[in-house]
Amino acid sequence: MKLSDNAQNALLSFEQATGWEQRARLLMQWGERLAPLSDAQKSESNRVHGCESQVWLVAEQEDGLWRFKGASDARIIRGLLALLLVRVEGLTNAELQQLDLPGWFNQLGLGRQLSPSRSNGLNAVLQRMAQLAAGN
Repeated sequence: MKLSDNAQNALLSFEQATGWEQRARLLMQWGERLAPLSDAQKSESNRVHGCESQVWLVAEQEDGLWRFKGASDARIIRGLLALLLVRVEGLTNAELQQLDLPGWFNQLGLGRQLSPSRSNGLNAVLQRMAQLAAGN
């Protein structure tokens, strides 16, 4: 599955990071890049359930390709969410269904840093994306 330019940039910057401290800093920087959601978008209907932190996800489809926006009240989750969003940017329904989430975070060198609760939360976000893509 091809990577968008933003996903390529993320992969390059994380590959060049040496050690967890640099990756953690990068993670925070990626989280700061998320476009803010409006108060209206931070509605209960956009909240992702299954996350310990508060996470909101907004989706729109343009020419058969998905664009997602998200927010979280937790800094680490915001960074992880930003990296997930650049990975799914511009995917079709079929590509979204086939995304290897653990594989993506392993490529970034972040796989070992994902606690079970963070991993579950990211999977909940991915499941919500799949539900939105399926029209639910």
